[in-house]
Amino acid sequence: MNLTKVDYKDTRQFSSLFLDYINGKDQLREFYGERPDVNSFKDQIAKKSFSPESRKILCQVLEEQYQNLKFSEAVRQNLDLLEDSNTFTVTTGHQLNIFTGPLYFIYKIVTVINICKQLKAAYPDKNFVPVYWMASEDHDFDEISYFRLNGKKHQWKTEQKGAVGRFNPKELKDIVDAVPGMPEFFREAYLKHNNLTDAVRYYVNELFGRYGLIAVDGDSPALKKLFVPVIEEDVFRHTANDLVEKQSGKLDKLGYKTQVYPRAINFFYLDEGLRSRIVEEDGKFKVLDTTLEFTEEEMRSLISSHPERFSPNVVLRPVYEECVLPNLAYIGGPAEVIYWLQLKPVFDHHNITFPIVMPRSFALVIPKNISSKWEKTHLAVNDIFLDKDDLYKKAVKEHSTRDIHLNGQMEEILMQFEKIKAQAAEIDPTLAPHVEAQQVKTKKKLESIEKKFVRAEKRHQADRLRQIEAVLDELFPNGSPQE
Repeated sequence: MNLTKVDYKDTRQFSSLFLDYINGKDQLREFYGERPDVNSFKDQIAKKSFSPESRKILCQVLEEQYQNLKFSEAVRQNLDLLEDSNTFTVTTGHQLNIFTGPLYFIYKIVTVINICKQLKAAYPDKNFVPVYWMASEDHDFDEISYFRLNGKKHQWKTEQKGAVGRFNPKELKDIVDAVPGMPEFFREAYLKHNNLTDAVRYYVNELFGRYGLIAVDGDSPALKKLFVPVIEEDVFRHTANDLVEKQSGKLDKLGYKTQVYPRAINFFYLDEGLRSRIVEEDGKFKVLDTTLEFTEEEMRSLISSHPERFSPNVVLRPVYEECVLPNLAYIGGPAEVIYWLQLKPVFDHHNITFPIVMPRSFALVIPKNISSKWEKTHLAVNDIFLDKDDLYKKAVKEHSTRDIHLNGQMEEILMQFEKIKAQAAEIDPTLAPHVEAQQVKTKKKLESIEKKFVRAEKRHQADRLRQIEAVLDELFPNGSPQE
């Protein structure tokens, strides 16, 4: 296998905020803790605080979540190691996409596993456990309901509502039966488990259990109990809203586009068939799209007795993860990296160590036959990421035996206009704008002529451009990155 590395910026796929963070731009220093580098983990380990009580609860919860699962010795070892105060986690999170969903789900988990290996080599006296945080409480079913295989879209349709992790996956039988060569572990996952969370844990364990990956389901009364102080703070004092808005404002002033927007209350009410926002109106706490409402006293009692009914949104879900895990780093995609930078003041307020935020691995797999086609174009690998029109222009220019650009001619003509404009200004200053207007018109006409030259040459090289288009269709299906 040939491996070619491409700089992030050369892919033209990432925002300026993501690139500036990765490159350590000074103006972003206040927005995170330690740098995303293996050498930063020594200080991160020293800073991470995780109580023995919290560790005990985490281990008990994981034993319960894994009790009906046949798992590897590596998973058993890591479950045992989590009881040790010298054991830390590195985490990534993702939705419960059916049949793994996008390829980058795999890349995220592989990144976490590899980082744990690197950390163990660098800090042999510590233990590092790779964790997949399951977005079991998510209710955006549309985002997880389909996958594409060989150009065909397969979609799960259901009337089930609420947190997707609680959905019964047996409705997927038609898809399981219809797809040729369906791996047996997917059949076992979906047809022998009563909820999507257990099904995903099963197939993730089948794929990555040998590497010791631990899947954590945050939809747990015991884990939510650890989160009660944050729930109370947000529901009654709206602290996260104020802190994130201020942090986002700082990023906005620096010219960056932020990713998430906080609310006064950043929790959903979670129950069977229901995950709906909690809002405060007229002195009452109400659950949108329901008749449920609570007084302040009733809400305080509910948080204390049933914290599992409070599901954090994207603003507080990261805080929840760090509250219940001995976590050192979070591995995310470009959008995730950005919104974590908006959240550091919330961590500081609650005295929870802000994790090292690291980008996942990114990859473009080019099959041998596609690679052969690309080599015939004589274009560089980096050129794959060019805008399609720019790529076609470059390809046409590379292979044209004719001069298809007004190289120098346009500049000479426009320079003559500059001389004429100066001459006109000496005669009568009011003539200069007229000459300048004619200059602009001429420039547009010359550019139009050049475009026609290029279009004509594209027609001459139609076969080559079709070959390039075939490569792009394979590597960027439906115009999106392959992963």
